[in-house]
Amino acid sequence: MADLLLKPFGTRGEVHRVTPALAGWRYVGFALHRLRPGDTACGLTGTDEVILVMVEGKARVTGAGQDWGVLGDRMNVFEKTPPHCLYLPNGSDWTAVAETDCIVAVCAAPGKGNHPARHLGPDGITLTQRGTGQNTRWINNIAMEAAEVADSLLVTEVFTPAGNWSSYPSHRHDEDDFPRITYLEETYYHRLNPPNGWGIQRVYTEDGTLDETMTVKDGDVVLVPKGHHPCAAPHGIEMYYLNVMAGPLRKWRFQADPATEHLM
Repeated sequence: MADLLLKPFGTRGEVHRVTPALAGWRYVGFALHRLRPGDTACGLTGTDEVILVMVEGKARVTGAGQDWGVLGDRMNVFEKTPPHCLYLPNGSDWTAVAETDCIVAVCAAPGKGNHPARHLGPDGITLTQRGTGQNTRWINNIAMEAAEVADSLLVTEVFTPAGNWSSYPSHRHDEDDFPRITYLEETYYHRLNPPNGWGIQRVYTEDGTLDETMTVKDGDVVLVPKGHHPCAAPHGIEMYYLNVMAGPLRKWRFQADPATEHLM
């Protein structure tokens, strides 16, 4: 199995690239570009569909034969405002030219050509509370199941207040048995405030064949090929993550860990 904790391999330009071959799975791809003003990132979707997420900053974006103008107005992810995003079907090319320091995430999964290129957000994305007490977190749903904007991709942002748990109570989505559960591979792109802070993420199966607890730093990516995957933000440190999920069916159905099911 691939290492589940991925550190950035640079500080400028492309700093993350997750492919199905690298991750040892079939569906999810993820890349991240950190750009300075005037820098360019570009790509071809090929057989994948892609959602570009302007995590921070502004860039002029062209894609699928269209000029989408300058996308982005959130200069710091912890502003918690909804992001500008762009959906691109398979067979597209795209280019982003940074107007400010910016971070562009590239979320990818197999495409079928059923949806046109379109600008997603910030309109229609509302920061929504999930959970209560020390399990409270806030969600920006970019392209989840209710939004019929993609063939495979499920994409969301989560903001976890300092001292709270997230992706908790523990749950898994690693079997293709709809409607009981769906098989979805998943990546977590983590940010922390302050950026010299740290968080915790555990990925484990109920039978113990997989059980890894990782210290995540600002900018890390965690792979979730199977099992439960809770994370926690220590006192004084806010946690953000961008989730990308995909599998054979664009549905999010999960099973709770029996050990924490009573908390659901």
